Amino acid sequence: MSAKSSTSLPSATQAYQLHVELEGVHPKVWRRLLVPITIKLPLLHVMLLWSTGWDGGHLHEFVFGDANYGPVEPTWELPDGVLNEEKVTLKAALGARKTFVYVYDYGDNWRHRVKVEKIIALDAPISLAVCIAGENACPPEDVGGAPGYEEFLAALADPNDPEHEDLKEWIGGSFDPTAFDIAEVNKRLSQSED
Repeated sequence: MSAKSSTSLPSATQAYQLHVELEGVHPKVWRRLLVPITIKLPLLHVMLLWSTGWDGGHLHEFVFGDANYGPVEPTWELPDGVLNEEKVTLKAALGARKTFVYVYDYGDNWRHRVKVEKIIALDAPISLAVCIAGENACPPEDVGGAPGYEEFLAALADPNDPEHEDLKEWIGGSFDPTAFDIAEVNKRLSQSED
């Protein structure tokens, strides 16, 4: 998953301040992001993923009222009625709305409620997202959605659980659901490749 070189992306002197909350998990996982008002949905998808720490190995969809947008590829099986997101800006998709839903990974069905808190003027233009606040770690990819995440946390917390050691190995050691490092998130958000 990569973003285009930031020199080739349009920059904006206005930004949406978005509050992004992952639904159905505890502890509550959220991020507050500034995104350029000109951002297109494919790049917004990347920025939402990178703000959570996910890598993007699954399909996604944006839901704006009755309109659904996602990547349209002939070989992918997407739900009926999904519109091609490729050239659509967040501003155009939002219209007068203040909220939308971002769905990542149809298997795990991670639903993010996204609220436009305000539009702000920037002192310097931006072309990628910036995280200004947040709390807690996102669940690991492929953990099984909200129910699987709950079971994962319970098994990790209980050394007597039969899955404890396997899950520790799967996650690569330990997992702190309350971890959040804004500097690390912004480092990831600022990464781009040609």
